[in-house]
Order: sequence, then C-alpha cells, then structure tokens
Amino acid sequence: MRPYTFKQVQTFLEVARQRSVSKAAERLFVTQPAVSMQIRQLEDAFGLALVEPAGRNIQLTVAGEAFLSYATAAMGQFRDLEALMAEHVGLKKGRIDLAVVSTAKYFIPMLLVRFGQLHSSIDVQLKIDNRENVLGLMTRNEADLVVMGRAPSHLECQATAFATNPLAMVAPPDHPLARRKNLPFSALAEFRFVVREEGSGTRAAMKRLFEDNQTALQVVMEMPSNETIKQAVMAGMGLSFLSMRTVRHELASGHLALLDVQGLPQINHWYVTHLSSRKLSPATKAFKNFLIEQGGALMDVWS
Repeated sequence: MRPYTFKQVQTFLEVARQRSVSKAAERLFVTQPAVSMQIRQLEDAFGLALVEPAGRNIQLTVAGEAFLSYATAAMGQFRDLEALMAEHVGLKKGRIDLAVVSTAKYFIPMLLVRFGQLHSSIDVQLKIDNRENVLGLMTRNEADLVVMGRAPSHLECQATAFATNPLAMVAPPDHPLARRKNLPFSALAEFRFVVREEGSGTRAAMKRLFEDNQTALQVVMEMPSNETIKQAVMAGMGLSFLSMRTVRHELASGHLALLDVQGLPQINHWYVTHLSSRKLSPATKAFKNFLIEQGGALMDVWS
C-alpha cells in the first residue's frame, strides 16, 4: 500500500458527506480538480475505488462505505489526541471548533469577543448551520462544542443550559391580532405562517407547540433564514414564531409586534453540548465554563 495523507482523508470525508465533488470543493475552499486529485490519490494508495458516479453526483462504493466508517472514528481519535496534547500546553494557546445553530448567530459573536478578551491566545473556529446539520458535525467529531436550543435525546452527550431562549409569535404592527390582548392559542388557526425549514430547531419547537395546543398550522412558505422571515412578516406575508433574542431591534423600532398569546412567550433554554465520549481540551473547557458562568447574564444585557 502506498502512503496517503491526512488531507486526502479529510477531503474524502467531505465528499462522502456532500455526495458531490463540486459541493465538497465549495466547503473546502478549493477547486473541483483539486478535490478529484485528492480522491484519486487516496484510491491509488489503496488500489481500489472509493467513489463512483451517480448521475450528476457521486456515491460510495462498498469499500468507500467501509472506509467512511473507520475514517470517521479515526478522526475522532485524532481530535482526542489533540486535546491530550493541549493539556501539556494549558491555556497558553489552543483551538476550539464551535458549531452553533443559526439562531445563535445573534449573540455568539458578542460572547466570542468577551471570551477573546479573557483568552486572547485561543482561536475559535465557528460553523453556523441548522440544528440537523450541527448535530451531524457533533456526531462526526467535527465540533468540540455545540450551542443549540434543545439537547438531543438520541445521543450520548452532556448538555448544560446556560441561558434562556424565549420564543413568541410576531406579526406586522398593523395586523388585527396585534391590537388584541390575552389571545387564546386557537385564534392563530385562521392565519398563515412563515416558518423555518425542516431540520431547524425553531421549526421543531413551533410544530410541537401547535400540536400540544391542538391547533392546525397553516404554512404559507418555508425560509432558511430568520432575517428573511422577519422581512416576510414585516411585508405582510404571514405571522411567525421566533426567538425573542432575534427580534429585539425590530420590536424596539416598531417594525414588528409581539402577539399577546396565552401561554407565550415559551421559555426554552440555550445549551452548550458535546459528546460524552469527547475529551475536552483546556481551551474547550474554558469556553464551556465561560458560557455556563457568564453567558446568560451577558446575553440578557445584549438581547
């Protein structure tokens, strides 16, 4: 067997996740030929095909599926090795791979600035995506810590609440419900909603809320961005259910109105989460403790 490189394995893992050379190239910030070359060299090292064409995309061969399983586990062990070596360095320097759900982007930059003021030598690499994809990053050991609005029940992980996450119904200020008080939840049944995409934690919370109140949810459109949803609500496309930490400016300026619905706002929490099997480096422990000890108070002032 010929030598192969760490970079080739990382490239294969991204291609396997995306099932596309072009999408993998975008995520890795390299050209498609560069990705193809890395995969070809890896296949040459083992003397067999790991991927094969499937229409415009690719699929893994039987050998590729086996390689994916072992390579994913190996990457997790490499990250544990990095954490072990980091213990010998302490907090003099370090790197944290942090993944957060998209709604957290409204407060995470502020928290990272405050943390950086305490630990200027620690580098934080940030990834933002919806809940489903962020969970995938954690499962594949590609994230040291994850910030999300609901702890996963199907994974062996440690999840610690560090801040509240109030969610409520918002409408354009001239909406007829905006002038009513103490609305029964059933009053929402006749109105249409602009909602987050499937895989979003906010969408899942909204779906559970309507089911618990035995109220039909009329969806007019799905959107993958809180910012786009806010614009759609302001334009009169429909109502929405959003974290109040994402709409503070719009509520203060009068561009959005908070509906007075019985039982709302719903008070959920933000969690800092990691796999139970994950060995945390000193830098990662420091950031986790920072969120738990200071995150909530800083967020209450900020948003």
